[in-house]
Amino acid sequence: MENEQAVLALAALAQSTRMHAFRTLVRHEPQGLAAGDLARLLEVPQNTLSAHLSVLSRADLVTSERHSRSIVYRANLAEFQKVALFLLQDCCDGRPEVCAPVVESLKPCCPPKKKERSRA
Repeated sequence: MENEQAVLALAALAQSTRMHAFRTLVRHEPQGLAAGDLARLLEVPQNTLSAHLSVLSRADLVTSERHSRSIVYRANLAEFQKVALFLLQDCCDGRPEVCAPVVESLKPCCPPKKKERSRA
């Protein structure tokens, strides 16, 4: 990832409504949310939300897809992962012990899903 793309993504998230919109879209993965539904959840006028979603789209943090008369937005988790990895890899500078506490702190929040045992 280039420095400029990371700055663009971080700048897009550096505003409370956009951060809230992105976090809400992450919680609604993989189906995403229609723009009107997202506006209602965030209690933001649709035209205001449209401007915020445009900023997030330019930063490649959200994608949109037309479904009939509505536009469904989804969080671009692959791009967010690139930003997070860019920050972690850059801060470590070849010294994994620097970022090890950060990586360890992620494990409790995101445990792997247990496979269901098949009933035969």
